[in-house]
Amino acid sequence: MGGVTRAASSPAPASPKLSTPPPSELATGGPASSVLGLAPVIPVVVLDDAADAVPLARALVAGGLPAIEVTLRTPAALDAIRAVAAEVPEAVIGAGTLLTPGQIEAALTAGSRFLVSPGWSPRLLGAMQDSGVPFLPGVSTASEVVALLEEGITEMKFFPAEAAGGTAYLAALAAPLPRARFCPTGGIGLASAPSYLALPNVGCVGGTWMLPAEALATKDWDRVRRLAQEAAALAA
Repeated sequence: MGGVTRAASSPAPASPKLSTPPPSELATGGPASSVLGLAPVIPVVVLDDAADAVPLARALVAGGLPAIEVTLRTPAALDAIRAVAAEVPEAVIGAGTLLTPGQIEAALTAGSRFLVSPGWSPRLLGAMQDSGVPFLPGVSTASEVVALLEEGITEMKFFPAEAAGGTAYLAALAAPLPRARFCPTGGIGLASAPSYLALPNVGCVGGTWMLPAEALATKDWDRVRRLAQEAAALAA
């Protein structure tokens, strides 16, 4: 994730569309260093209670969504990442809403296997590049995309997707900036996701619609699993 361009000593074997690379492959920075192809949707998770992290992750993985972004918006986030990393090895757990190098260090220590930021600065980008794991720096303008391409980074988060121009904006970027690939996030739902996924420069989308507040409040993990299956089926 994040277009890391460091060369690997030998190419890793290609993984099926919905299979999860081993942690050692996902963190190499080589051919297996992207999670954009793991599933059509990356759930964007905000947790107030770290105790919910493991059953939630198991439900998402069972539904076919192995890459899970836990946002660092709550005090429970790092503990949630730590729990999933320890107890749900089939999940590819990542950290989102990263704003500082210190948060990146804390996320890696907790077990994050990929990193996501809503935007980027040279200092934040440098910390992501030094992390040794895949990452998606956030962009919302062509100039930001060009600046990242100059750094050799080809995979990015497009945020906030709907507010920043949606599918029309991303389609307009495809011809002049064909090397850039995106995970659009922000305002995307089940109805709009297919139009994003149909674009040649979109690898997956990020969303929360498979995590309705009432399902999390009542710990209805079976509903989460069913909604995850519905989202995973968008790859068909």
